[in-house]
Amino acid sequence: MDALDQGGNASSVHADGRAARARLEAARSAVAALVGAVPRAVVFTSGATEAAALALHPEMELNGRPHPCDVLLAGGVEHPAVLRGHRFAAERVEILPVDGAGRLDLSALEAALAAHGRAGRRALVAVMAANNETGTLQPVAEAARLAHGHGAVVFCDAVQAAGRVPLDMAALGVDFLALSAHKLGGPQGAGALVAAGADHRVPALLAGGGQERGRRAGTENGPAIAGFGVAARAAAAELAPEAQRLAGLRDALERAVLESVAGTAVVAGHAARLPNTSMLTFAGVRAETLVIALDLSHVSVSAGSACSSGKVGVSHVLTAMGMAPDLAAGAIRLSLGWSSTREDVDQAVAALRKVVPQVRSRAACAA
Repeated sequence: MDALDQGGNASSVHADGRAARARLEAARSAVAALVGAVPRAVVFTSGATEAAALALHPEMELNGRPHPCDVLLAGGVEHPAVLRGHRFAAERVEILPVDGAGRLDLSALEAALAAHGRAGRRALVAVMAANNETGTLQPVAEAARLAHGHGAVVFCDAVQAAGRVPLDMAALGVDFLALSAHKLGGPQGAGALVAAGADHRVPALLAGGGQERGRRAGTENGPAIAGFGVAARAAAAELAPEAQRLAGLRDALERAVLESVAGTAVVAGHAARLPNTSMLTFAGVRAETLVIALDLSHVSVSAGSACSSGKVGVSHVLTAMGMAPDLAAGAIRLSLGWSSTREDVDQAVAALRKVVPQVRSRAACAA
């Protein structure tokens, strides 16, 4: 709010501009600290989709030297912003299998890397830190070790994981990492592409002025970026206790629903997951119908990703995991956040107890 009141363009040299620049660089330092990066390696964008579009390019430099990539390898559960390849042509994108919990099949990754290596092709490997629908944590460090063993580059969509589980770029071994402010309590409209080194770069997506060290043209969204920095500092300071609190709420929610609503299952319930995310399936229920019925009971949930929940159809994530279509059709995602309480959990459980039987009954009558 202070940044909105004070204004100023961070590229201007007058006093207001210098103050705006100071706020921008403070935010850059906070975002870098959240993921163990150096501030100069942070490029601010309008969000994670733009960050992915910037990173997914065949031509790039690592440590100031050309390091071109020929193909993009990505698991089938990646976000659509990654699966569409952005600046990779469609024929240069290869989708890899995942297991029943949605984790990248490392043996398939290694085989693909070896095959492309024998053909003289270098890969860019995209592996998300945590899935945005199921919350499943991916084997990022293991995938990065395999990728680097074949001379590949690694891009990580860390949008869901940032501020919820510890993230350190050096420990993960990734070359580029995407973040979004609103996923950790900051404003919508700000994101970042973070590189492992200040001299890592890809061709600019937006050409124009020299903002963001020439990586991303256009006047920076100062207030949103300032909020991003505040949220990053808060998330880093409260990471461990908040993760424990949210995991407790998530587990209580899942136990209560499983005990009181027949025909319910937790997706990837035995896998390592984010503490705030739960995907439940309800036999005999259409997810889009359940979303509407719960909304009328003042409980907001998503049918899959919030980015695509307005579309009718089975989640590509569940399809990649091999889930039966009739079961996948009844899957909804419940997410918890910094403002969530036990009272919210109790309200959601009560609504599901009431709504699911009603929806099933109407579906049976219609059939």
